[in-house]
Amino acid sequence: MAGTPDESAPARAEETVLSLNSPKLNGIRRLTALETVRARIAMAVDLGLLSPGERLPPTGAIARALDVGEITVRRALSSLCADGVLERRRGRNGGTLVAEQPTREAVDAAEVYRGQTSEVHRLIDERVVMECGIAHLATRGATAAALDELQGLVAAMDEAESWAEFHSCDERFHLALAGAAGLDSTVETYGTVLRKLYEYYLPYPLAPLRESNEEHRALVEAVRAGDAALAADIACRHVRTLHRTMFIGLAGGAAER
Repeated sequence: MAGTPDESAPARAEETVLSLNSPKLNGIRRLTALETVRARIAMAVDLGLLSPGERLPPTGAIARALDVGEITVRRALSSLCADGVLERRRGRNGGTLVAEQPTREAVDAAEVYRGQTSEVHRLIDERVVMECGIAHLATRGATAAALDELQGLVAAMDEAESWAEFHSCDERFHLALAGAAGLDSTVETYGTVLRKLYEYYLPYPLAPLRESNEEHRALVEAVRAGDAALAADIACRHVRTLHRTMFIGLAGGAAER
């Protein structure tokens, strides 16, 4: 009837607000910590970065690598087991493993990550510009102690037993390189970009990670030699490859092992 208040209007307004605040419109920052862990591990399985039967690292290592609490990781792993993505085994060779026939595309939140292509490309490009400058400056300002720290982190990545351990060392390496440039404000600014980009990183096979560590090693050698052009070139190649190796470059098919 004309002039009669529409009692469904408030409900429709509430639905509109919820829609505008949905994860798909606001990116991964609308996801809970639990959803981000579920999405990142499930995507790694979908892309073949984690293979059927592969054992996941200890809960604490995953928590540090993904910057969440251990309780969150435990809940995420349990739910992924319930979804058929992972499985639990008992005994000496037990633990949490990728299921032998894992359920694919089981986590809706993964679609939020897949929708962030332009944001990830932007962050990679920002990091390229900053890291090239940092590498150049480090050839002039790095102290012997800073170089020794960088070399030690390269060695730690050589010895890392899982993607989680490697990732933690990788973050420390790049922040230490920024510190070696000798500009304190650079560490904070660069660290912000680095951590935003790390929010999109997935578990990754160790073999290609160790290959990337050779670029870390070459970068330290260039900095130690004071070769600014070479250091900047290595840093540029090291970061630009993320356009190809992160999930945004792998979504067209399974990752190569």
